[in-house]
Amino acid sequence: MAATHDTTTRVHEYEMHLDHLPQQHHEGHDHEDGHEHAFELAEVLRVLFVALAAAAVWFHLWEPFHRVSVIGLAATLIGGYPIFKEAFENIVERRMTMELSMTIALVSALAIGEFFTALVITAFVLGAEILEGLTVGRGRRAIQDMLDFLPQVASVLRNGQIVEAPTQTILPGEIVVIRPGSRIPVDGQVVQGHSFVEEAAITGEPMPSEKSAGKEVFAGTINQAGSLQVRADRLGKETTFGKIIEAVEKAEHSRAPIQKMADRLAGYLVYFALGAAVLTFLITHNIRSTISVIIVAGACGIAAGTPLAILGAIGRAARHGSIIKGGIYLEALGQLNTVFLDKTGTLTFGMPLVTDVNPAPGVTESALIEAAASAESSSEHPLGRAIVRLAEQRSIPVPQPTHFEYRIGRGVRAEVEGEETVAGNRQLFTELRLRLPEHSAAEGTEIFVARNGKYIGSVVVADQLRPGSASAVKAVQEMKIDVVLLTGDTRKTAEAVAGQLGIRNVHANLLPEQKTAHIAEQVREGRVVAMLGDGINDAPALSEATVGVAMGAGTDVARESADVVLIGNDLMKFVETVRVAKSCRSIILQNFYGTLIVDTVGIGLAAAGYLNPLLAAFIHVASELTFILNSTRLLPPRESQHVSIRDEVPVAS
Repeated sequence: MAATHDTTTRVHEYEMHLDHLPQQHHEGHDHEDGHEHAFELAEVLRVLFVALAAAAVWFHLWEPFHRVSVIGLAATLIGGYPIFKEAFENIVERRMTMELSMTIALVSALAIGEFFTALVITAFVLGAEILEGLTVGRGRRAIQDMLDFLPQVASVLRNGQIVEAPTQTILPGEIVVIRPGSRIPVDGQVVQGHSFVEEAAITGEPMPSEKSAGKEVFAGTINQAGSLQVRADRLGKETTFGKIIEAVEKAEHSRAPIQKMADRLAGYLVYFALGAAVLTFLITHNIRSTISVIIVAGACGIAAGTPLAILGAIGRAARHGSIIKGGIYLEALGQLNTVFLDKTGTLTFGMPLVTDVNPAPGVTESALIEAAASAESSSEHPLGRAIVRLAEQRSIPVPQPTHFEYRIGRGVRAEVEGEETVAGNRQLFTELRLRLPEHSAAEGTEIFVARNGKYIGSVVVADQLRPGSASAVKAVQEMKIDVVLLTGDTRKTAEAVAGQLGIRNVHANLLPEQKTAHIAEQVREGRVVAMLGDGINDAPALSEATVGVAMGAGTDVARESADVVLIGNDLMKFVETVRVAKSCRSIILQNFYGTLIVDTVGIGLAAAGYLNPLLAAFIHVASELTFILNSTRLLPPRESQHVSIRDEVPVAS
């Protein structure tokens, strides 16, 4: 069977082919496939050669010597060359692998005249390697399927004419014509036309998005109805789709701790089998039983199955709209026991609305809104933007501040037309020693406003829950994972949101550093923690968690700090990712325990004389292929590349 080193290398073989741009990748793809087919044909012919030699030995077609079968000896040495070669390399590298133990078994079988047995075992092992290679190749093609989503040829407007050109020749600024039913090859802006584009692969939104002049489109999405002319802004790996692929590729390069453990365990099993063989010979002096002990033990179900399961899980998660940046994070998600959720932008839309305006006595609503909007006009915080939008809706003038200071998690301080204006929460007012009236706001976040040190009123802002938030929270809790809400909002607002979502554990009025400290404490206690957020405030907390998860529509800082990025804002993508991670861990453990059980029972039966070498080889091959095929359950299904072309609309040149 394939060695630990060999099978792991097979799984990661494809990395050499993924270093180019998505368009460039296809350039050598046909050649690569041809090489693989030639390789597989040579291996099949080798197996047939060994099988025919075994038949010749069985029927004694040519036996010039009494004790030595010339055909059996020659065919074993020629057919088993890949096994012997790998064994020699492992000896040089001082590594113990299954090839080395199989070489010992084959040489022993030849030494005692079991030529037919040696040939059948060789055929079993070579045949299993072919099946294993095909299985691992399917995992390697999981990323290729994603790359194939980008068109190879595009219609480009050049010199007033529409010409078909390879996508890698498109230059930034050129106009690409997108016909109905075709995939978009570039990121860019629509300059002419009207259509609806299916963008689920990028945004996660199932409903097609309407596109007209000035709207942005993404590579890998599907134009559904009308024709579009798009100015190419980003090409190849610079596109949003290219960056998704690049993130998956980087994740595939990483090795999870459980994978390193699998490699070590595979090596230990080889030592165990050889030790058991020596002990069997010392006790029974039966060379056939000794050879059977060596043959029956297999570790490739672990060595190849583990990276294959991880590869499949990362690819499947990407299909679900979740980019996992490394195997270590996939493994952590599989052991998750606590999830911390930010509120704004994660559980809610992050586009809050002003629900109440409470001016102080002697202050008009317009004056309060003007002061608050002026102070918040330079802020990017969703709450501040809501106040600015209200001022615009009411046509209230908003003077720009000459000085602006943003205090993370507290509010803003600005100088507007020579007057100091403060808009923020109670903590900010306490820090600045500004007095506040003792009253409680309605449901929502209350932003207090002061001008020249005097309180002039408050504005209440409430966010809207995302439709899938409640079902996502429930699904996470059903997996026996604790859900905790962390927010800088008031306790009343936080508890109102938590009540709608069924979250019992709530921490409110938190500054960003307090969120980070709370998560760090949980990590120190040994809990496996995930933090979901989307804002710049969440970046420290995302970095501190075992697994930081950023919403795809969040800030660049949050996405860079995160270990997992959700494409779009659907929390159910996170749920599906956790399910995939748990399935991956479960499959790997099934392979671990299954291999240990089969090897232990098999070695015991072989040592007791109940397994001959042929039956031992069959058990070895069958069990390992079973465990490898078990890992393939996680591989994403191959998607059809065919896109139905609807009635095309003539495009004006």
